[in-house]
Amino acid sequence: MSEHTTNHHSAEEHPKGKKREMSRRQFLNYTLGGTGGFLIGIPLVWNLRFAIDPLLQASASGNFVKTVEASTITSTPTRVNFTISQVDGWYYSEPKMEAWVARGTDGEIYALSPTCKHLGCTVNWAPEGHSNEFYCPCHGARYTVDGKELAVASAPLDEYEVDIKDGYVYIGPLKANSRV
Repeated sequence: MSEHTTNHHSAEEHPKGKKREMSRRQFLNYTLGGTGGFLIGIPLVWNLRFAIDPLLQASASGNFVKTVEASTITSTPTRVNFTISQVDGWYYSEPKMEAWVARGTDGEIYALSPTCKHLGCTVNWAPEGHSNEFYCPCHGARYTVDGKELAVASAPLDEYEVDIKDGYVYIGPLKANSRV
């Protein structure tokens, strides 16, 4: 055996209880690994917060919009236009909406969505040839004054939640029709 391959160190040179020092290679691995992890981790945390931020915001799904005076509502449906505030992720918009508002035979005020359940066209109240019913001009769907489907459509018109405060009709989110 050559002198280079054999270990000639005595027990005095490396005592058993003493730790070995860190090599330069280990020091660089630890330093660069820690710095790299830190530099990658911080943007990851920021992006995660950015992605879940809309979920942490308070929901505005229960907001009601003031529309018309309750005293003006009769048993004949009236088209009411209103605007809602809407947030979709980070996009804020104020779409224009409409509803058919009427007073039922029970005296309660209700509001129906004008969107036909067949293919999503807009229904109208009592156009020529269709008295006392909602009619969809796209494919001939017909509905009663309460929104019950009569022809073509497979479901009744959706209903808006309604609240009466201080003499005004407040329209809220859509729900399934509870009148039929």
